[in-house]
Amino acid sequence: MSTVPLAIPPSETPWQLPSRGKVGMLSLIIAESAIFTIFVVAYIFYIGKSLSGPTPQQVLRIPIFATICLLSSSLTIHLAVRALERGRVGTFKLLWLLTLSLGAVFLVETGLDWHHLIYEEGLTISTNLFGTTYYSLVGLHAFHVTVGLVALSLVMLFALAGKVKREHAYQTGVLSLYWHFVDAVWVVVFTTVYIVGR
Repeated sequence: MSTVPLAIPPSETPWQLPSRGKVGMLSLIIAESAIFTIFVVAYIFYIGKSLSGPTPQQVLRIPIFATICLLSSSLTIHLAVRALERGRVGTFKLLWLLTLSLGAVFLVETGLDWHHLIYEEGLTISTNLFGTTYYSLVGLHAFHVTVGLVALSLVMLFALAGKVKREHAYQTGVLSLYWHFVDAVWVVVFTTVYIVGR
């Protein structure tokens, strides 16, 4: 009696293990999300509990331009990865550089905002509870943007040296997940600090 091998229907693909790169990046994102959650909860908990000024209403300026730049960079990095998947390396370089530039503008705008708060409004991390939680939360995000910009810059250097090819689309896609995470976190931070906290 002969056995008939089971054939996989053409419409179904065999199950594969998820890629280690994506699993690693998603694990990092989950861990970082937990850290940001703690800082966001702390900020919300201490809203209005400062015994002295200045208060958020008195000194915070809503960073609309910086926010537009950062959120736009999510689109440009997505398009950059798609371009590399199609083998359009020149377009990838242009879009990757644009992503870098938008992220850098966001960071510069954050620095200018801090300069205004510290030197013109007198708000430092030790001024009151608002200052402590504000600089801790926004500073944590700025640190993550900086890390992302360093990683993006390294890829840009490799691309300019001609070392980034179509076959590296997967790796750039994994890195783009981190950048999307940074952008998504900013939506939460922006909402917490500039909408709920005011």
